[in-house]
Amino acid sequence: MKFFAHLNTAVQVIGQYKGQQPFGIFIKDFFRQDKKYGSRDRKNISHLCYCYFRLGKGYPLLTVEERIVAGLFLCSATPNEMLAQLKPAWNDQAGLPVEEKFSFVNAVSSSSASGAPDAAPAIFPWKDALSAGIDHEAFSGSFLVQPHLFLRIRPGKEKMVQQKLDGAGISYGMPAPHCIALANASKIDEVIRLNKEGVIQDYSSQRVGEFLQPELLAAAPGVRVWDCCAASGGKSILAWDVLGSIDLTVSDIRESIIANLKKRFAEAGITKYRSFVADLGDPQATLQLPVSPQLIIADVPCSGSGTWSRTPEQLYYFEPAAIARYRGLQQKIVSRVIEKLAPGGHFLYITCSVFREENEEVVSFIQQHFGLAIVKMELLRGYDQQADTMFAALLKKD
Repeated sequence: MKFFAHLNTAVQVIGQYKGQQPFGIFIKDFFRQDKKYGSRDRKNISHLCYCYFRLGKGYPLLTVEERIVAGLFLCSATPNEMLAQLKPAWNDQAGLPVEEKFSFVNAVSSSSASGAPDAAPAIFPWKDALSAGIDHEAFSGSFLVQPHLFLRIRPGKEKMVQQKLDGAGISYGMPAPHCIALANASKIDEVIRLNKEGVIQDYSSQRVGEFLQPELLAAAPGVRVWDCCAASGGKSILAWDVLGSIDLTVSDIRESIIANLKKRFAEAGITKYRSFVADLGDPQATLQLPVSPQLIIADVPCSGSGTWSRTPEQLYYFEPAAIARYRGLQQKIVSRVIEKLAPGGHFLYITCSVFREENEEVVSFIQQHFGLAIVKMELLRGYDQQADTMFAALLKKD
Protein backbone atom coordinates (compact mmCIF):
# COMPACT_ATOMS: atom_id res chain seq x y z
CA MET A 1 0.00 0.00 0.00
CA LYS A 2 3.02 2.26 -0.37
CA PHE A 3 1.43 4.31 -3.13
CA PHE A 4 -1.46 5.31 -0.84
CA ALA A 5 1.17 6.54 1.63
CA HIS A 6 2.77 8.52 -1.21
CA LEU A 7 -0.65 9.90 -2.14
CA ASN A 8 -1.31 11.01 1.45
CA THR A 9 2.06 12.75 1.59
CA ALA A 10 1.38 14.48 -1.74
CA VAL A 11 -1.91 15.80 -0.33
CA GLN A 12 0.02 17.13 2.67
CA VAL A 13 2.66 18.80 0.48
CA ILE A 14 0.08 20.47 -1.76
CA GLY A 15 -1.79 21.71 1.29
CA GLN A 16 1.36 23.44 2.56
CA TYR A 17 2.47 24.90 -0.79
CA LYS A 18 1.10 28.37 -1.60
CA GLY A 19 2.89 29.10 -4.88
CA GLN A 20 5.27 31.70 -3.48
CA GLN A 21 8.41 29.94 -4.75
CA PRO A 22 9.15 27.34 -7.45
CA PHE A 23 7.64 24.04 -6.41
CA GLY A 24 10.91 22.24 -7.15
CA ILE A 25 12.62 24.28 -4.43
CA PHE A 26 9.72 23.90 -2.00
CA ILE A 27 9.54 20.12 -2.19
CA LYS A 28 13.31 19.74 -1.81
CA ASP A 29 13.02 21.74 1.41
CA PHE A 30 10.11 19.53 2.50
CA PHE A 31 12.15 16.36 2.05
CA ARG A 32 15.21 17.96 3.65
CA GLN A 33 13.20 18.51 6.83
CA ASP A 34 11.94 14.91 6.93
CA LYS A 35 14.67 12.36 6.18
CA LYS A 36 12.41 9.27 6.25
CA TYR A 37 11.73 9.37 2.50
CA GLY A 38 14.01 7.36 0.21
CA SER A 39 14.84 8.38 -3.36
CA ARG A 40 12.01 6.32 -4.86
CA ASP A 41 9.55 7.76 -2.34
CA ARG A 42 10.64 11.30 -3.18
CA LYS A 43 10.32 10.67 -6.91
CA ASN A 44 6.80 9.22 -6.61
CA ILE A 45 5.53 11.93 -4.26
CA SER A 46 6.93 14.67 -6.49
CA HIS A 47 5.36 13.04 -9.55
CA LEU A 48 1.94 12.93 -7.89
CA CYS A 49 2.20 16.61 -6.96
CA TYR A 50 3.14 17.60 -10.48
CA CYS A 51 0.22 15.56 -11.87
CA TYR A 52 -2.04 17.67 -9.66
CA PHE A 53 -0.60 20.94 -10.99
CA ARG A 54 -0.69 19.74 -14.61
CA LEU A 55 -4.47 19.88 -14.51
CA GLY A 56 -4.14 23.67 -14.33
CA LYS A 57 -7.58 25.22 -13.88
CA GLY A 58 -9.42 21.97 -14.69
CA TYR A 59 -11.54 19.99 -12.23
CA PRO A 60 -11.75 22.71 -9.56
CA LEU A 61 -14.39 20.88 -7.49
CA LEU A 62 -12.51 17.64 -6.98
CA THR A 63 -10.83 17.03 -3.66
CA VAL A 64 -7.04 17.28 -3.66
CA GLU A 65 -6.74 13.50 -3.49
CA GLU A 66 -9.22 12.95 -6.34
CA ARG A 67 -7.50 15.58 -8.43
CA ILE A 68 -4.08 14.00 -7.93
CA VAL A 69 -5.37 10.61 -9.09
CA ALA A 70 -7.18 12.18 -12.07
CA GLY A 71 -3.96 13.98 -12.99
CA LEU A 72 -1.96 10.76 -12.69
CA PHE A 73 -4.40 9.00 -15.04
CA LEU A 74 -4.40 11.80 -17.62
CA CYS A 75 -0.60 12.15 -17.50
CA SER A 76 0.11 8.39 -17.76
CA ALA A 77 0.78 7.19 -21.31
CA THR A 78 0.81 3.51 -20.30
CA PRO A 79 -0.52 1.35 -17.45
CA ASN A 80 1.73 1.52 -14.40
CA GLU A 81 2.08 0.15 -10.89
CA MET A 82 1.10 3.37 -9.14
CA LEU A 83 -2.13 3.86 -11.07
CA ALA A 84 -2.96 0.15 -10.73
CA GLN A 85 -2.97 0.53 -6.95
CA LEU A 86 -4.59 3.97 -6.67
CA LYS A 87 -7.27 3.56 -9.37
CA PRO A 88 -7.29 0.02 -10.81
CA ALA A 89 -10.38 0.65 -12.97
CA TRP A 90 -8.49 3.31 -14.92
CA ASN A 91 -5.12 1.61 -15.23
CA ASP A 92 -5.94 -0.47 -18.32
CA GLN A 93 -7.25 2.69 -20.03
CA ALA A 94 -4.05 4.69 -19.52
CA GLY A 95 -2.93 4.22 -23.14
CA LEU A 96 -6.09 5.71 -24.64
CA PRO A 97 -6.06 9.11 -26.38
CA VAL A 98 -6.34 11.86 -23.80
CA GLU A 99 -9.72 13.01 -25.17
CA GLU A 100 -11.18 9.58 -24.32
CA LYS A 101 -9.47 9.55 -20.92
CA PHE A 102 -11.23 12.80 -19.98
CA SER A 103 -14.56 11.00 -20.47
CA PHE A 104 -13.56 8.41 -17.83
CA VAL A 105 -12.80 11.15 -15.31
CA ASN A 106 -15.96 13.08 -16.19
CA ALA A 107 -18.07 9.96 -15.77
CA VAL A 108 -17.26 9.76 -12.06
CA SER A 109 -17.17 13.47 -11.25
CA SER A 110 -19.28 16.59 -11.55
CA SER A 111 -16.25 18.77 -11.13
CA SER A 112 -16.76 21.55 -13.61
CA ALA A 113 -17.85 24.82 -12.03
CA SER A 114 -20.23 25.30 -14.98
CA GLY A 115 -21.65 21.80 -14.64
CA ALA A 116 -20.28 20.84 -18.08
CA PRO A 117 -17.75 18.02 -18.51
CA ASP A 118 -14.12 19.06 -18.41
CA ALA A 119 -11.70 18.49 -21.30
CA ALA A 120 -8.21 19.64 -22.23
CA PRO A 121 -9.18 23.30 -22.90
CA ALA A 122 -10.34 23.64 -19.26
CA ILE A 123 -6.70 23.25 -18.19
CA PHE A 124 -5.83 26.59 -19.83
CA PRO A 125 -9.10 28.59 -20.07
CA TRP A 126 -7.78 31.82 -21.64
CA LYS A 127 -8.32 30.97 -25.31
CA ASP A 128 -9.29 34.49 -26.33
CA ALA A 129 -6.03 35.90 -24.94
CA LEU A 130 -3.74 33.66 -27.01
CA SER A 131 -1.42 34.84 -29.76
CA ALA A 132 -2.43 34.01 -33.31
CA GLY A 133 -1.58 30.55 -34.57
CA ILE A 134 -1.93 28.61 -31.29
CA ASP A 135 -4.19 25.56 -31.31
CA HIS A 136 -5.91 26.02 -27.97
CA GLU A 137 -6.87 22.39 -27.44
CA ALA A 138 -3.45 21.03 -28.44
CA PHE A 139 -1.67 23.64 -26.31
CA SER A 140 -3.86 22.85 -23.29
CA GLY A 141 -3.28 19.12 -23.72
CA SER A 142 0.48 19.66 -23.82
CA PHE A 143 0.49 20.43 -20.09
CA LEU A 144 -0.18 16.75 -19.43
CA VAL A 145 3.20 15.76 -20.92
CA GLN A 146 6.66 16.29 -19.42
CA PRO A 147 8.76 18.34 -21.89
CA HIS A 148 12.06 17.11 -23.26
CA LEU A 149 15.47 18.36 -22.25
CA PHE A 150 17.11 20.04 -25.25
CA LEU A 151 20.78 20.48 -26.01
CA ARG A 152 22.23 22.78 -28.68
CA ILE A 153 25.48 21.44 -30.08
CA ARG A 154 28.03 24.19 -30.52
CA PRO A 155 29.77 24.70 -33.88
CA GLY A 156 32.38 22.07 -34.67
CA LYS A 157 31.33 19.80 -31.79
CA GLU A 158 28.63 17.80 -33.59
CA LYS A 159 30.53 14.52 -34.08
CA MET A 160 32.13 14.64 -30.63
CA VAL A 161 28.84 15.21 -28.78
CA GLN A 162 26.99 12.45 -30.62
CA GLN A 163 29.85 10.01 -30.02
CA LYS A 164 29.80 10.81 -26.30
CA LEU A 165 26.03 10.34 -26.08
CA ASP A 166 26.21 7.06 -27.99
CA GLY A 167 29.09 5.87 -25.83
CA ALA A 168 27.10 6.60 -22.67
CA GLY A 169 24.08 4.72 -24.01
CA ILE A 170 21.86 7.82 -23.84
CA SER A 171 18.87 7.74 -26.19
CA TYR A 172 18.17 10.96 -28.04
CA GLY A 173 16.41 12.45 -31.04
CA MET A 174 17.39 15.29 -33.35
CA PRO A 175 14.40 17.49 -34.18
CA ALA A 176 16.72 19.85 -36.08
CA PRO A 177 20.40 20.02 -37.04
CA HIS A 178 22.55 20.76 -33.97
CA CYS A 179 19.52 20.14 -31.68
CA ILE A 180 19.38 17.12 -29.37
CA ALA A 181 16.18 16.07 -27.58
CA LEU A 182 16.62 13.93 -24.46
CA ALA A 183 14.53 12.56 -21.63
CA ASN A 184 14.12 15.29 -19.03
CA ALA A 185 16.03 13.41 -16.34
CA SER A 186 19.11 12.78 -18.52
CA LYS A 187 22.39 13.41 -16.66
CA ILE A 188 23.92 15.21 -19.60
CA ASP A 189 26.44 17.11 -17.47
CA GLU A 190 28.13 13.80 -16.68
CA VAL A 191 28.72 13.09 -20.37
CA ILE A 192 29.68 16.31 -22.14
CA ARG A 193 31.28 19.60 -21.16
CA LEU A 194 28.31 21.88 -20.86
CA ASN A 195 28.58 25.31 -22.51
CA LYS A 196 31.89 24.29 -24.14
CA GLU A 197 30.53 21.47 -26.31
CA GLY A 198 26.79 21.93 -25.96
CA VAL A 199 24.35 24.34 -24.34
CA ILE A 200 21.19 23.37 -22.47
CA GLN A 201 18.67 25.38 -24.48
CA ASP A 202 15.06 24.68 -25.34
CA TYR A 203 14.20 23.83 -28.94
CA SER A 204 12.19 27.03 -29.49
CA SER A 205 14.92 29.11 -27.87
CA GLN A 206 17.39 27.56 -30.32
CA ARG A 207 15.09 28.61 -33.17
CA VAL A 208 15.72 32.24 -32.21
CA GLY A 209 18.93 31.69 -34.19
CA GLU A 210 16.76 31.92 -37.33
CA PHE A 211 16.34 35.63 -36.51
CA LEU A 212 20.12 36.15 -36.15
CA GLN A 213 21.26 35.03 -39.58
CA PRO A 214 23.89 37.44 -41.01
CA GLU A 215 22.00 37.83 -44.29
CA LEU A 216 18.84 38.85 -42.40
CA LEU A 217 20.70 41.40 -40.30
CA ALA A 218 23.14 42.45 -43.04
CA ALA A 219 25.69 42.04 -40.25
CA ALA A 220 29.43 42.31 -40.77
CA PRO A 221 31.97 40.64 -38.47
CA GLY A 222 32.29 42.43 -35.15
CA VAL A 223 28.68 43.67 -35.15
CA ARG A 224 27.84 45.54 -31.94
CA VAL A 225 25.31 43.49 -29.93
CA TRP A 226 23.60 44.38 -26.65
CA ASP A 227 21.79 41.53 -24.89
CA CYS A 228 19.90 43.79 -22.53
CA CYS A 229 18.01 41.18 -20.45
CA ALA A 230 20.76 38.60 -20.70
CA ALA A 231 19.87 36.31 -17.74
CA SER A 232 22.26 33.35 -17.89
CA GLY A 233 23.52 34.34 -21.35
CA GLY A 234 21.96 31.68 -23.55
CA LYS A 235 20.92 34.10 -26.31
CA SER A 236 24.35 35.77 -26.22
CA ILE A 237 26.11 32.43 -26.70
CA LEU A 238 23.68 31.68 -29.54
CA ALA A 239 24.43 35.04 -31.18
CA TRP A 240 28.17 34.40 -30.79
CA ASP A 241 27.84 31.02 -32.50
CA VAL A 242 25.62 32.30 -35.34
CA LEU A 243 27.28 35.66 -36.05
CA GLY A 244 30.87 34.81 -35.19
CA SER A 245 33.00 37.04 -33.00
CA ILE A 246 30.76 39.95 -32.00
CA ASP A 247 31.28 43.15 -30.02
CA LEU A 248 29.12 42.03 -27.11
CA THR A 249 27.58 43.92 -24.19
CA VAL A 250 25.32 42.19 -21.65
CA SER A 251 23.18 43.53 -18.83
CA ASP A 252 20.56 42.41 -16.33
CA ILE A 253 18.84 43.64 -13.19
CA ARG A 254 21.00 41.99 -10.48
CA GLU A 255 24.70 41.46 -9.90
CA SER A 256 24.08 37.80 -8.99
CA ILE A 257 22.62 37.19 -12.46
CA ILE A 258 25.67 38.73 -14.11
CA ALA A 259 27.95 36.62 -11.88
CA ASN A 260 26.26 33.44 -13.11
CA LEU A 261 26.50 34.67 -16.68
CA LYS A 262 30.24 35.29 -16.34
CA LYS A 263 30.76 31.74 -15.10
CA ARG A 264 28.84 30.37 -18.06
CA PHE A 265 30.70 32.58 -20.54
CA ALA A 266 34.03 31.33 -19.14
CA GLU A 267 32.91 27.74 -19.75
CA ALA A 268 31.78 28.70 -23.27
CA GLY A 269 35.12 30.34 -24.07
CA ILE A 270 33.67 33.85 -24.40
CA THR A 271 36.12 36.24 -22.78
CA LYS A 272 35.68 39.51 -24.70
CA TYR A 273 32.55 41.36 -23.63
CA ARG A 274 31.25 44.19 -21.45
CA SER A 275 28.71 43.75 -18.67
CA PHE A 276 26.74 46.02 -16.36
CA VAL A 277 23.78 45.93 -13.99
CA ALA A 278 20.69 48.03 -14.73
CA ASP A 279 16.98 48.03 -13.97
CA LEU A 280 15.62 48.72 -17.44
CA GLY A 281 12.13 49.23 -16.05
CA ASP A 282 13.46 52.36 -14.33
CA PRO A 283 13.60 55.32 -16.75
CA GLN A 284 16.35 56.88 -14.60
CA ALA A 285 18.65 53.84 -14.71
CA THR A 286 22.18 54.48 -16.01
CA LEU A 287 23.01 52.52 -19.16
CA GLN A 288 26.74 51.95 -19.56
CA LEU A 289 26.91 51.69 -23.33
CA PRO A 290 30.11 53.10 -24.86
CA VAL A 291 28.74 52.79 -28.40
CA SER A 292 25.32 52.47 -29.99
CA PRO A 293 24.46 48.79 -30.57
CA GLN A 294 23.63 47.63 -34.06
CA LEU A 295 21.59 44.75 -32.66
CA ILE A 296 19.64 44.73 -29.40
CA ILE A 297 18.39 41.39 -28.11
CA ALA A 298 15.53 41.92 -25.65
CA ASP A 299 14.39 38.62 -24.15
CA VAL A 300 12.09 40.48 -21.80
CA PRO A 301 10.53 39.43 -18.48
CA CYS A 302 7.12 37.90 -19.18
CA SER A 303 4.43 35.59 -17.82
CA GLY A 304 6.48 32.59 -18.92
CA SER A 305 3.25 30.95 -20.06
CA GLY A 306 4.96 29.17 -22.94
CA THR A 307 7.11 27.28 -20.42
CA TRP A 308 4.46 26.25 -17.89
CA SER A 309 4.56 22.59 -18.91
CA ARG A 310 7.95 22.62 -17.13
CA THR A 311 6.61 24.47 -14.10
CA PRO A 312 2.87 23.65 -14.04
CA GLU A 313 2.44 25.14 -10.57
CA GLN A 314 2.66 28.54 -12.31
CA LEU A 315 -0.31 27.60 -14.48
CA TYR A 316 -2.26 26.47 -11.42
CA TYR A 317 -1.70 29.73 -9.53
CA PHE A 318 -1.85 32.12 -12.49
CA GLU A 319 -4.24 35.08 -12.45
CA PRO A 320 -4.82 36.85 -15.80
CA ALA A 321 -4.43 40.31 -14.23
CA ALA A 322 -0.69 39.64 -14.33
CA ILE A 323 -0.66 39.91 -18.14
CA ALA A 324 -1.25 43.67 -18.10
CA ARG A 325 1.47 44.12 -15.45
CA TYR A 326 3.98 42.28 -17.63
CA ARG A 327 2.95 44.23 -20.70
CA GLY A 328 3.51 47.49 -18.83
CA LEU A 329 7.01 46.39 -17.81
CA GLN A 330 7.79 45.23 -21.34
CA GLN A 331 6.78 48.59 -22.78
CA LYS A 332 8.99 50.37 -20.26
CA ILE A 333 11.98 48.19 -21.16
CA VAL A 334 11.65 48.49 -24.93
CA SER A 335 11.12 52.24 -24.63
CA ARG A 336 14.29 52.53 -22.57
CA VAL A 337 16.55 50.48 -24.81
CA ILE A 338 15.37 51.29 -28.34
CA GLU A 339 16.56 54.88 -27.90
CA LYS A 340 20.11 53.44 -27.80
CA LEU A 341 19.80 51.52 -31.08
CA ALA A 342 22.05 52.73 -33.90
CA PRO A 343 20.40 54.01 -37.10
CA GLY A 344 19.80 51.09 -39.44
CA GLY A 345 20.09 48.70 -36.48
CA HIS A 346 17.88 45.77 -35.56
CA PHE A 347 15.82 45.12 -32.46
CA LEU A 348 14.99 41.50 -31.57
CA TYR A 349 12.03 41.23 -29.21
CA ILE A 350 11.55 37.84 -27.52
CA THR A 351 9.15 36.38 -24.96
CA CYS A 352 8.34 32.89 -23.72
CA SER A 353 4.69 33.92 -23.49
CA VAL A 354 1.64 32.71 -25.42
CA PHE A 355 -0.42 35.80 -24.65
CA ARG A 356 -1.15 38.25 -27.48
CA GLU A 357 -0.94 41.21 -25.10
CA GLU A 358 2.74 40.43 -24.38
CA ASN A 359 3.57 39.56 -27.98
CA GLU A 360 1.87 41.12 -31.00
CA GLU A 361 0.52 44.05 -29.00
CA VAL A 362 3.96 45.03 -27.73
CA VAL A 363 5.28 44.83 -31.29
CA SER A 364 2.46 47.16 -32.36
CA PHE A 365 3.48 49.51 -29.53
CA ILE A 366 7.07 49.51 -30.85
CA GLN A 367 5.89 50.28 -34.37
CA GLN A 368 3.57 53.08 -33.28
CA HIS A 369 5.94 54.82 -30.88
CA PHE A 370 9.33 54.28 -32.50
CA GLY A 371 8.60 53.69 -36.19
CA LEU A 372 10.52 50.41 -36.43
CA ALA A 373 9.58 48.10 -39.29
CA ILE A 374 8.99 44.36 -38.91
CA VAL A 375 11.56 42.23 -40.71
CA LYS A 376 10.42 38.85 -39.37
CA MET A 377 7.85 37.88 -36.74
CA GLU A 378 6.84 34.39 -35.68
CA LEU A 379 5.26 32.38 -32.91
CA LEU A 380 7.73 29.57 -32.22
CA ARG A 381 5.41 26.69 -31.41
CA GLY A 382 6.91 24.09 -29.11
CA TYR A 383 3.81 22.49 -27.60
CA ASP A 384 3.74 19.93 -30.43
CA GLN A 385 7.45 19.11 -29.88
CA GLN A 386 7.42 18.65 -26.07
CA ALA A 387 9.19 22.00 -25.96
CA ASP A 388 8.49 25.57 -24.88
CA THR A 389 6.45 27.98 -26.99
CA MET A 390 8.03 31.37 -27.63
CA PHE A 391 7.49 34.53 -29.65
CA ALA A 392 10.09 36.52 -31.56
CA ALA A 393 9.98 39.63 -33.70
CA LEU A 394 12.90 41.24 -35.52
CA LEU A 395 12.43 44.94 -36.31
CA LYS A 396 14.64 47.46 -38.09
CA LYS A 397 15.27 51.12 -37.32
CA ASP A 398 15.47 53.30 -40.42
